[in-house]
Amino acid sequence: MKPRTFFVAATLSLAAFATLAQDKVVYHINDTQSQALSTLRNIRNHLDTDPTARITVVTHAFGVDFLMEGMKDRSEAPFAATVAALVNRGVKFEVCEITLKNRNLKREQFIQEADFTPSGVVRLTKLQLQGHAYIKP
Repeated sequence: MKPRTFFVAATLSLAAFATLAQDKVVYHINDTQSQALSTLRNIRNHLDTDPTARITVVTHAFGVDFLMEGMKDRSEAPFAATVAALVNRGVKFEVCEITLKNRNLKREQFIQEADFTPSGVVRLTKLQLQGHAYIKP
């Protein structure tokens, strides 16, 4: 094998290994009142300790509420600022579309950082099958 070919192969192998070594985590929220604030703190702490972690937050039922425009935590601080800061650190927030239908909610009611998934429960399953650690605060 030529030295250049070996170098390219070695570099690609190291990059692939780094991706595999990266923690993948899914946080599950289905109740804003009891879970959202502590989950956002846990995620911030998680990233402070492991900034390379790939984190997805999947919400459904009453867990979607903190991603709605104007929602505030118990101390009246808006959730949107905390969510935006976490999105800037690579966190993805997903809202279950079945919940939207069942609760008669519209996408337009959610902050711009929210993404949507057809089914929160199916998404949780798929992420776990792809190797994501599951955390439910």
